[in-house]
Amino acid sequence: MHRVGSAGNNANSNRPRKEKRLRYVLSDTDDTKALGTDVSSFWHVALQHCAGINCLAVLKSSFSDGCNYLLTGSRDGTLKRWALDDDAATCSATFESHLDWVNDTVIAGDNTLVSCSSDTTLKTWNCLSDGTCTSTLRQHSDYVTCLAAAEKNTNVVASGGLGGEVFVWDIEAAVTPLSKSSDVLEDNCSNGINGSANSLSISSLRTISSSNSIAAQTAQCHGYVPISAKGHKESVYALAINDSGSLLVSGGTEKVAFTSTQFKCSDNNMFLFPYDILQRMVVRVWDPRTGSKTMKLRGHTDNIRALLMDSTGRYCLSGSSDSMIRLWDLGQQRCVHSYAVHMDSVWALASTPTFSHVYSGGRDLSLYLTDLTTRESLLLCTKEHPILQLALHDDSIWVATTDSSVHRWPAEGKNPQKVFQRGGSFLAGNLSFSRARVSLEGSTPAPVYKEPIFTIPGTPAIVQHEILNNRRHVLTKDTAGSVKLWEITKGVVIEDYGQVSFDEKKEQLFEMVSIPAWFTVDTRLGSLSVHLDTPQCFSAEMYSADLNITGKPEDDKVNLARETLKGLLAHWMTKRRQRLGSQASVNGDVLSGKDITTKSLTHSRIEVDVNAENDSMVYPSFEFSTVSPPSIITEGSQGGPWRKKITELDGTEDEKDFPGWVLDCVLSNKLPPRENTKCSFYLHPCEGSAVQILTQGKLSAPRILRIHKVVNYVVEKLDKPSDNANTDGTFSPGLGGRLQHLAVGDGSFRSGLKPWQKPRPSVEILCNNQASQLHVLSPDMSLATVRAYVWKKPEDLVLNYRVIQGR
Repeated sequence: MHRVGSAGNNANSNRPRKEKRLRYVLSDTDDTKALGTDVSSFWHVALQHCAGINCLAVLKSSFSDGCNYLLTGSRDGTLKRWALDDDAATCSATFESHLDWVNDTVIAGDNTLVSCSSDTTLKTWNCLSDGTCTSTLRQHSDYVTCLAAAEKNTNVVASGGLGGEVFVWDIEAAVTPLSKSSDVLEDNCSNGINGSANSLSISSLRTISSSNSIAAQTAQCHGYVPISAKGHKESVYALAINDSGSLLVSGGTEKVAFTSTQFKCSDNNMFLFPYDILQRMVVRVWDPRTGSKTMKLRGHTDNIRALLMDSTGRYCLSGSSDSMIRLWDLGQQRCVHSYAVHMDSVWALASTPTFSHVYSGGRDLSLYLTDLTTRESLLLCTKEHPILQLALHDDSIWVATTDSSVHRWPAEGKNPQKVFQRGGSFLAGNLSFSRARVSLEGSTPAPVYKEPIFTIPGTPAIVQHEILNNRRHVLTKDTAGSVKLWEITKGVVIEDYGQVSFDEKKEQLFEMVSIPAWFTVDTRLGSLSVHLDTPQCFSAEMYSADLNITGKPEDDKVNLARETLKGLLAHWMTKRRQRLGSQASVNGDVLSGKDITTKSLTHSRIEVDVNAENDSMVYPSFEFSTVSPPSIITEGSQGGPWRKKITELDGTEDEKDFPGWVLDCVLSNKLPPRENTKCSFYLHPCEGSAVQILTQGKLSAPRILRIHKVVNYVVEKLDKPSDNANTDGTFSPGLGGRLQHLAVGDGSFRSGLKPWQKPRPSVEILCNNQASQLHVLSPDMSLATVRAYVWKKPEDLVLNYRVIQGR
């Protein structure tokens, strides 16, 4: 599994604490094509998954005329509920709260959905709700990879993860706060592992109500600690539990060494010498009621990726990266059958209700049906992507893959022998190389089914990206090969180039501009995630004219991060003003707009952006879509990290939910001190030129200052050489001050002559490149661009000027 930094538990970290990050996740909807498109179809695209489907769960209605649902969990960090018809599926809810991949999900009881994620948490939901998270369970120290639920003991759910931890949860006790708890819970549970069971009695607890508040979604009940099944030394990838919740099996990357005389398996034709030292992967068996180990089963030669247990707990099936499926008799504590069906890793298993047949899929893109008694196997279908999860649904089976679509295939789950009557079956071997030999002999079976019953489509995941030099556009390529151009300050696709060469398009879009890297991007969730970290994110500025902002002086500087944050939080700010205004009306107070929008916040080393207007107006270049809004992922001072659509923020969120620097920015126009916003340089006449020396000192100006402003400065100084000249030759009050307010192309020199009466010299600005060749600079280039693409030296920039005769 791909490893990245997680936003989960950090209590055991000794690293210095950093400011909280804010990131926003964009939806791949093309506004350029949405114009003139039916809104319902546009919205339908927005409801699709945009990354691989890691888990499936079928929720059957208890009413004869009720609707059945399919629940899907994706690598895009969301779960979705699909209302099922005979040949169609409609997304009726999106469950969005996890910060990273959703790795597994189970249904506990009648309608409680439990999910686990690479964000190190478990979350609970009401299956039939609008998608609101009811609680967050934090105990794992690393990615949570798998879950298992007891069908009859509806409160018991087990979880396992990459930290080697296995926990057994009483879901009702875990999500129900103490009756004396405050309405707003604070999550200060320890990451430490406690092996004792929860001592709270169910009678002392009350049911938690569904809430849209961030505090309720991120809080965990005080005092509850799950049972810890200690013993795994390495990562856990698979769990299974029997119906009564009395037996739990787990498997992963753990292996043990032993002699061949200790090996118990039905593979009688394995050639082993006595006392050979072997290494085999371990399937551990636990008593989930106490967390104690009961036995360990050895046989697989590679990681264990899937486990199934029959309802009684007598038999267990395991699928492994060694391509084998093994059937274990837990009473005999041995492997009684092994099935060589697949050519590669087995990642998913599903059995018939009677545990007589098993459906299996994995890395070899194939779905097989195997009779566990006769060893007869049949290739049902082949896919274009590796199979990650299976879910049997009456006489069909749902298949999830690394693609964002889900397919429903015929399966004859109630009577699987019907499929074998079609012919084409083969006898599964009991050694992994026996299946490979069959393939080499050219006897690979043909699939029974060519097409699925129907498909729930997904959006192609983004797999490649490049941030362009203008630091506003990002070029992406998805799994379908489509290349698109994004404007991240609006969160939309502004150009869809279709299936073209990514590298060639990147070269075509190259611009010789230099703007500080104020954000970073990743595509781990299948879509663009834009990361903002303070103070780096506030380092980029542009002139309002370059952003086509009307109603502002064209030389006004616009901070890109500040305006982006205003656009992201525009809905929240509106709701907040409405809420504060209504509260003031109830109290009989009259608040001005300034009172409502400005918040007195204490923050160390804060400076006010004097060029920014203290209002909440969002410029067109920073307006985010409300049809398919981005999601914010961030963390406040309490309650843990959270994720929400920007249109779902209701104004109740405060400084406990947002990072302080974000509120300082959008409410008080306060930005942290920024480094490297100025560019130092020398301004000398060209060698051999008769033009007078204007200054011998070092000048400083904003990085974004255009060369035409330097031209204006030289022209004015040549016209009035003694004006504002200091003894050290430096310009006063400074290039970044006086020239900042010169109008573009200003030709007046404040002399006694009218502008049209006085001849104006024509000036060129030049710069030496690394080869010591003088380059005439374009008036539209900024100082930062000249330094990055022409000067290319660590020393202070040196510019030369000369007067061009005859112009």
